[in-house]
Amino acid sequence: MHRKMVRFGVWGLAMVVLATLAWHYKLPQFGYYWANMQLRPGNWKVDGVWLPYYRATIDAREIEGVEKNASGLTFNPHTGTLFGVINAPATIIELDTEGNLLRKLKLQGVEDAEGITHVRDNIFVVSDERSHMLYQVEIDPDADRVDVRDSSRMGIALDQAKNLGFEGVSWDEGRQRLFVVKEKSPLRVLEISGLPGLATGEAIDLQIGEWKSSTASTLFMTDLSSLTLHDATGHLLLLSDESALVVEYTADGRPVSVLPMWGGWHGLSRRVPQAEGLAVGPDGAVYVVSEPNLFYRFEREPKAGWAE
Repeated sequence: MHRKMVRFGVWGLAMVVLATLAWHYKLPQFGYYWANMQLRPGNWKVDGVWLPYYRATIDAREIEGVEKNASGLTFNPHTGTLFGVINAPATIIELDTEGNLLRKLKLQGVEDAEGITHVRDNIFVVSDERSHMLYQVEIDPDADRVDVRDSSRMGIALDQAKNLGFEGVSWDEGRQRLFVVKEKSPLRVLEISGLPGLATGEAIDLQIGEWKSSTASTLFMTDLSSLTLHDATGHLLLLSDESALVVEYTADGRPVSVLPMWGGWHGLSRRVPQAEGLAVGPDGAVYVVSEPNLFYRFEREPKAGWAE
């Protein structure tokens, strides 16, 4: 009897631990929305990004010349290249679409660079997680350094935990607004509009709101490490490091599709270890950078009608 009680107690404890882990990692929510997305794709296979069609064509390629701390990512359609940041020491990097390093630019005046987004021409926005600041910077083709100390800037004093600040930024060209993600405690997606100054050099009429899913009571990721607004569809892609997920949402916040970055899924040999940056090219390719220095490219088959 005593052995049976011990055995029951061990199994009971194991079940409690498993249930706690499942709840912590939001597995029930993920399972519910994953099933709904598979069963009710609607027209999103054609009109959306539709992440189930993607497969890794570059899997965990090390970025030569970058040793650690690869973070945010953005695609510059004018140069056809990717720009990312290294958080320590603060650096901007430019990559080609194969993940080869083209140049490194010292980023002066930033404590903890985590996100970057292309706005227009040579204009970008860089986020500093530690100081909760957003900086508008210009990256000239022949530059080897960028100094933010004389740049236009914006600080948002919201949930000011030192290392749980702005993890990613993305510019919405169509509606002239900026999306910013906060990592956790709580997870937030901020929508900052009234920013014609970023696109035209005019005065800023600032409005800040919080983007939320219209159908989900909570995002089913445990953290947010980056995001990108896909201009061709108007859909928002959110990246989670801890959950190893990319999730596609409509403009009004409906979850559409998901890309689990787990070993054996979507052509990946192993789980993406610490996904920190996300970008989409005009041809539909999805790019991810992962700490310390790993580069991934996912391509869609069949090609989408919106792809260039």
